[in-house]
Amino acid sequence: MSELTFEQMLEESLKTIHTGEVVEGTVIDVKPEEIVLNIGYKSDGILTRNEYTNESGVDLTTVVKVGDTMEVKVLKVNDGEGQVLLTYKRLAADRGNKRIEEAYNNKEVLKATVAQVLEGGLSVVVEEVRIFIPASLVSDTYEKDLSKYAGQEIEFVISEYNPRRRRYIGDRKQLVVAKKAEMQRELFERIHEGDVVEGVVKNVTDFGAFVDLGGADGLLHISEMSWGRVEHPKKAFKVGDKLTVLIKEINGSKIALSLKFDDQNPWKDAAEKFAIGNEVTGVVARMTDFGAFIELEPGVDALLHVSQISKEHVEKPSDVLKVGDSVTAKIVDFNEEDKKISLSIKALYAPEPAKEEEAEEDEDAEVVSVDIDAVIAAEKESEESAE
Repeated sequence: MSELTFEQMLEESLKTIHTGEVVEGTVIDVKPEEIVLNIGYKSDGILTRNEYTNESGVDLTTVVKVGDTMEVKVLKVNDGEGQVLLTYKRLAADRGNKRIEEAYNNKEVLKATVAQVLEGGLSVVVEEVRIFIPASLVSDTYEKDLSKYAGQEIEFVISEYNPRRRRYIGDRKQLVVAKKAEMQRELFERIHEGDVVEGVVKNVTDFGAFVDLGGADGLLHISEMSWGRVEHPKKAFKVGDKLTVLIKEINGSKIALSLKFDDQNPWKDAAEKFAIGNEVTGVVARMTDFGAFIELEPGVDALLHVSQISKEHVEKPSDVLKVGDSVTAKIVDFNEEDKKISLSIKALYAPEPAKEEEAEEDEDAEVVSVDIDAVIAAEKESEESAE
């Protein structure tokens, strides 16, 4: 038996490899665009940047170092120059395909970082497999601008798996819907009419604001925003405002909210503050042809009838008053049940009857305004006559 040459013994000691085989190699050299591996074969294996990752421009010296071991797949045993061509990304993709198939079959929730925001949706990568999430499946509501998801880690399920066409579709929407349904169920189990809860303004309309209570939205109608007047909801609130609100009513899945808390009700002590005969000062809030409404305090308006504005005849309130004017008047009527208060400026100047005869004489007559100077002069003459 002839002795084997050194080269023959070395060749026999080295393993044989085949295209498509998965082998383990040790990094013996690395450049920005190429990795050289010892794979236990007579030739070293070459792993190019294009076969390492789908990401362009990656510097391979930043991802591996000499001495690292890694599994790769053989693309070509001989590239024509005696080198073995290897791939890492295709091996990862094979394993990723299997991973995605398992997730699809088991309806498993996957988590990945958004790699790209595309015109029609989002792109994520799971173990080198690119998955597309259409815009219609990103959320339960239409989102025109998806840029906020860039670089964000999201959860989704695989709704379509077709490796032959390399079509992998992800669905985030069904998870969002399911989560909201669970949160809504928990919320309605927890809240009751009369509860005070925290919320965040989600949307503001002409008629009110929708407040996110953490599972469901409640409507804060413009009439429930304040005991006083609210000119327009958008002037009072903006999206993102945090509010403490009262749950006024729960009707099925609808929640009515209020900011009119009972302890802040301006009518609570109104009978004492606005008793008949009290002199008050307020601001003209709005006017009609028959009178002006005076805001005595937020939530309490009183009517100053046109006939009670001045001792002189006034054709219409706007002839002598304008919105924002400060007005001092006397309360001549108070109806707590109907929350109505009537004012009179004329009553400030009306003289008290000096004699019973005068009171009887004027019993059925309309109260008229009297100049205060004339009243004082008349009282002086009466006192001199008595002396």
